[in-house]
Amino acid sequence: MTDFPNSRDYARIETAIALLAEPRDTPLPLDAIAAEIGLSPFHFQRLFKRWAGLSPKKFQQYLSVDHAKALLAESSSVLDAAFDSGLSGPSRLHDLFVACEAMTPGEYKAQGAHLKIRYGYAPSPFGECLVYLTDRGICGLGFVVGSGSAARRAAHEDLSRNWSLATFARDDDAAAATTRRIFAPRANDKPLTLVLKGTNFQIRVWEALLAIPAGRTTTYEAIGTHLDLPRHGRAVGNAVAHNAISWLVPCHRVIRKTGVINHYRWGGDRKRAMLGWEAAQGPPTSVADANRAATAS
Repeated sequence: MTDFPNSRDYARIETAIALLAEPRDTPLPLDAIAAEIGLSPFHFQRLFKRWAGLSPKKFQQYLSVDHAKALLAESSSVLDAAFDSGLSGPSRLHDLFVACEAMTPGEYKAQGAHLKIRYGYAPSPFGECLVYLTDRGICGLGFVVGSGSAARRAAHEDLSRNWSLATFARDDDAAAATTRRIFAPRANDKPLTLVLKGTNFQIRVWEALLAIPAGRTTTYEAIGTHLDLPRHGRAVGNAVAHNAISWLVPCHRVIRKTGVINHYRWGGDRKRAMLGWEAAQGPPTSVADANRAATAS
């Protein structure tokens, strides 16, 4: 099984990001952060750059409230174009193509009865993840908060609430193969199919999340406005919080209009890591590129 080398680094990276993101009058010296995670300054710099592709000091800029506010302002017109172009429909360009289908009302009420779900744990750039697979596609993607068997059980119990009557079978090999396609996609990979289980309102919100390109952010209120529900920011936030397919349905790209990055099902520091990691990967996907790719497909 191919591993993500940076997955083994993630626990230390997350601790460092929490320290980098703490509001202070003066930035915490990198030597102090390195000592906190048990590394020399040299090895800390090398580990962080291997994971993020840039230095901790540069990464820290992506974690500031001022940067988040600027990104929200910059993303506004991009998201307007994305919604107007229909990218919130059944497919869009994320870092790879993703196709979505919603479960029928009957399937929703059945709570997974007669459904077999293969599940497994696999490494990712953001720590160990938990993948749920059906014959139709991915129906769950979460993260293990902490380490050890108890943390794995807690992740499984959390994600399986959506499918209380399903039959589960452990398949770590299938999970690892799927995770590689998610976080290290190749040009010839087939589209990943996501199976969404939720209310009509939740499905609408999750489809709207699919229109947010990598490297961009939006607010709960902005999504409500695009759904013609401008006063339903809290309801949008609730739907975002119930998203069971992390990363691929990018709920981590929704932040508060104040620029504060928190409120994430799998931890605020992991959300900061995701946003910073995406920003470090290069220029965001443009709507024009997304449209061209969608047309070419």
